[in-house]
Amino acid sequence: MTTTEPANSTEPVSLSAALASFTDRWSPRILTTVNDYDVRVAKVEGEHIWHTHDQTDEFFLVLEGELHIALREPGSGERTVVLPRGSVFTVPSGTEHKPYAPVPSEILLLEPTGTLTVGDHHEAVPDHVDATTGHALS
Repeated sequence: MTTTEPANSTEPVSLSAALASFTDRWSPRILTTVNDYDVRVAKVEGEHIWHTHDQTDEFFLVLEGELHIALREPGSGERTVVLPRGSVFTVPSGTEHKPYAPVPSEILLLEPTGTLTVGDHHEAVPDHVDATTGHALS
């Protein structure tokens, strides 16, 4: 039997049930923790914000839909990576980036526990982006 128990539960967590338990966009839920890292899922659509994580990489796995990540890389300029369903990408620490989902999408993220979704340096945070370190599953 699988559940949508909060992180660190002693029971398996159903990915589909976890994703069905919320509708908010750009507001990740913590599935579990692995050592000092959160495994988070989020529903995304439209633009996030330009931001940077100074001390950590950010891992993305596209579960459904498509995710674009604009990058501003020192010495290389600006480019965009396109991640279709099933693709993974890691944004290196210190790299300014801006995720964008052209269609409703679902992603899995791996980040150190306590990492803020808007990074250490960011643009003004619009109402549709949740500046959080992740929410427990309900």
